[in-house]
Formats: sequence, structure tokens, C-alpha cells
Amino acid sequence: MTREAIAKGETVEIAFANACRELGVDTTEAECEILEMPTKKTFGLFGGSPARVRAYIEENKPAEEAAAYLKNILREMGLPGVEIQIQEEEAGAALTLSGEDVGFIIGHRGETLDALQYLASLVANHVEDSYYRITLDVGNYREKRKETLEALGKKMAARAVKTGRNASLEPMNPYERRIIHTAVQTVEGAKSWSEGEDLARHVVIGPEGGERVQRRNNDRRGSRNDRRGGGRYDRDRRGPRPPRSSAPKTNPAPRSEGPKADDPNTPIYGKIEAKK
Repeated sequence: MTREAIAKGETVEIAFANACRELGVDTTEAECEILEMPTKKTFGLFGGSPARVRAYIEENKPAEEAAAYLKNILREMGLPGVEIQIQEEEAGAALTLSGEDVGFIIGHRGETLDALQYLASLVANHVEDSYYRITLDVGNYREKRKETLEALGKKMAARAVKTGRNASLEPMNPYERRIIHTAVQTVEGAKSWSEGEDLARHVVIGPEGGERVQRRNNDRRGSRNDRRGGGRYDRDRRGPRPPRSSAPKTNPAPRSEGPKADDPNTPIYGKIEAKK
């Protein structure tokens, strides 16, 4: 991509400086093309014309820079023949990798693919001043993973409504947690939230009214025995009553911070800031 500006000046140097000022760059950062040389006035009074130049700079697109960077990494990983297809999107681009033996790039549950995507995003945002999102995919893995997570979210939500108990899922990145939250919303009577920090942050799914109290069978049996024995402690069968503890009672530890919804605008590894 080329950015350019055309300007005039009494000399070529002045015209070039004026054009660079319009581009917002220094004269050392741009190329100069002379369109018209200046001419002097006749007898210092008549005619004459200023210099006219074109200043321009070649800029690489963020997606192309990211793709070139990925090819270098993949070459070092033993995949010199990988093809990268670029599809421009709003505020970013989707890069699709294809070629022989590219499946192992995905890694365990997409961890390697996510790491490469993060590195590619760093490169892309070094080129562009504003945030530029890069999405990396291999063999339609992202769509297949989404379908798997949606099915998991609905299944666990239905189980939570039926049993009245909360269920914690494995740690996931923000993108995958959002998929789970969206799926849970389609199940009546279920809710979801995120707990934990950083790499341990995970989704918890439970019933909307909170967990239901579950009575144990042995508690009910114990109640019947107490009623039958008049509620007295049977020393003959059980021995002397154990002494009461004199240790002061402690208050239970405060619960962790309440549920938080994941920010729908958060990319997989958070916003990438270009290093100044």
C-alpha cells in the first residue's frame, strides 16, 4: 500500500519537505519524485514557476506482515510449503493455513494455534497504530471447536437444572468462554459465570436459583435412630461421649468475588498494544 502527497515549493527541497509534512513523516522516511523543476522569473520580475514534487512511502498491510512472519516460523518448524490465505475483515483479517502435515499446528485443544495467532497479532499491531485483530485457522478447526463447546455448554446447563448443582469446566481463553456463556443462555433455568484468574479462569454453570440443598441418606437414618432412642447418647454401645472442643469458632472464609461476565470485545489474549 502506498501513501503519497504532492506539494509545491520554491525549490525541490522545500517542495519535498512540504509534501512530507502532509504525510506526517520525516523527509528521511519518504521517497521523492520530481514532477516539475522550478523555473526562474525573467529579469527577476516575470514568469517563473515553483517546483512540484511527489513524496510517497510504501506501507505493508498488517495482515501481509503477519502472514510473512508466520511463514518464517513455519519454515523453521519444518513446514516450508504452507500456504496462507488472507481474508480481510472489519478491524482485522482471517488467516487460513493449508498444506501437507499442517494438522499438528493446532496442538492440544488449539493451544499451539492460539500461540501462533498471538504472535501474528503482535506483528500486525506493530504495523497498524489502531488495534488490528488476527484470526488464525487450520482445517476449519475454529468452527468445529465452536460446535463442540456449544454442545458441551448446553449439556452441562441441562444437567445443572436437573441436579440443582453447579459444575466447573476446564480453564479456557476468553473467546471459548464466551461461546459457553452464549450456549448456556439458550437453556431455560441455567446460568453461567467465570471464576479464577489468568490461565486458571474457567466457566461455572449452575441453576438460576442457586444450588439446591441435597440431603444424604445416612442423615435420614440417623434421625430415625435418634427418635427411637429418645435422642439420648447410647454410652453402652458407643462408649463415652467425646469431649467438646474448646477451640473458638472461626467464621467461614469469605466467598470469592461474585460472578463476572466475560467482555465480548476481548480477544483471545487481551488487547495487543504496540511497543513504543
